[in-house]
Amino acid sequence: MLVRVQNAAGTDAELALIDWLRTWKDPSRPHGVATINCSLFQDDRLHQFDAVVWTPTSCVVIEAETFTASQDGVLEIPLNGPWMVSGELAQFAGAEKSTPLERSREHTFALQNYLAARGLGQRAVHGLGVIVPMRGAQIDVHQGWSDPSFDVIVTDDPHRLEQYFEMLAAKEHNLWTANDIAIAFRGLGILPYLPAPQDLLNEGFLGPIDVTLWHGGPTQAQAEQYAEEQAQRERELQNRGLVAPWYSPWKLYPRVDGDLDFGRAFLRITLAIGMIIAIVWVLWFVVTAVLTYGPA
Repeated sequence: MLVRVQNAAGTDAELALIDWLRTWKDPSRPHGVATINCSLFQDDRLHQFDAVVWTPTSCVVIEAETFTASQDGVLEIPLNGPWMVSGELAQFAGAEKSTPLERSREHTFALQNYLAARGLGQRAVHGLGVIVPMRGAQIDVHQGWSDPSFDVIVTDDPHRLEQYFEMLAAKEHNLWTANDIAIAFRGLGILPYLPAPQDLLNEGFLGPIDVTLWHGGPTQAQAEQYAEEQAQRERELQNRGLVAPWYSPWKLYPRVDGDLDFGRAFLRITLAIGMIIAIVWVLWFVVTAVLTYGPA
């Protein structure tokens, strides 16, 4: 997980979230890129996000909170109104008058509208409330309504957040590309934090890469280097008399120098096998048609 922090002086909840996300380094952990303390100006209003996390299959806006008192019991989350813990008002550290649910509605709707205006509206934006209790507090969650786009986690264990993203990855199908991430970073005004194309590809985001989306940022040189490497490979293929089409498995899921990505290799091999089967099936159909309906 790539973690980009725009403002390091965050709340205790945001600092805990940063620590958790930065532990996701090995291949078995969720992959993606997280932005902390970013904002979006949409519909004449500034929306301040605690965090936005993109994975190759999802986008999640996180509202992070901590308790200021050691409350125990059941956290009641109504569709509207204040959050209560066993009949008492939930004591959150944030000074906001709105609940994490209300902020999540506003922020996810704003980000969804922004993405839709740029051709990315078919990708769902999820809202997640991450509530960190005080040490030793025992809190259960009761959400009296069902909303597939909003969930709440009350935990001080980073593994619980990891499980949420694993569950989301298992049921999501829309894929985010490296270009989509670049478009989002530019719109959020955080181009200086945009990872290089090579880093996004390593995290599982798909290509191809539009290098112009990296222009003006600190990773422009790396993007141009990537483009030059791809162009060099094209020239080598042309010199051999082979030009791979855009739908080639090696173009859709390119190899990255210095990185052994079994997931991308599996997709590349699976697509190649599928294309071979399709070609064989077409040839069989043509031969069968000729033998059946051709001249005797």
